[in-house]
Amino acid sequence: MIGWIILIVVVVLVFWLIAMYNTLVRQKKRVENSWSQIDVQLKRRSDLIPNLVNAVKGYMKFESETLEKVMAARSKALNANNMKDRMDAEGEVSGFLGRLLAVVENYPELKANQNVMSLQEELSNTENKIAYSRQFYNDITMKYNTSIEVFPSNLIAKMFGFTPFEFFKIPEGEKEAPKVDLNF
Repeated sequence: MIGWIILIVVVVLVFWLIAMYNTLVRQKKRVENSWSQIDVQLKRRSDLIPNLVNAVKGYMKFESETLEKVMAARSKALNANNMKDRMDAEGEVSGFLGRLLAVVENYPELKANQNVMSLQEELSNTENKIAYSRQFYNDITMKYNTSIEVFPSNLIAKMFGFTPFEFFKIPEGEKEAPKVDLNF
């Protein structure tokens, strides 16, 4: 009788272990998939940037430093070796790209150029998709990271080497609220 009870407890524990392991694997795969979705949008943005830079280059002779910073940040992002470096580099791209688009606003002939306007629209749509993808990634990452830290799933996570993922964070330069001066 006691042997059967021990056997049932062992079987239940084995099934629980398998279920917990599979849950952690599914959550990890969701995080990896959500990163892939971000990566697709970042690639799209990266492909649009040279077109925008080339379209505005002739008009913005005095803004070459801004254009160079955008292209350098893009290059750094494309050459990042790991997820954390890529996240940081893409944050820089976002900041420099925002500055470039703000500078474009100072050139009426650029604002009237249909090619530039079309590229701005595509970049704006892509940025919105990136923002949504980052939010989704952070939500899925939080769920996964929580699962590998709370008891009892943390025991399984440690046993099988599950490690936390980094969150997408806002770069320091973008945390400040823009200053608006309404004095006329």
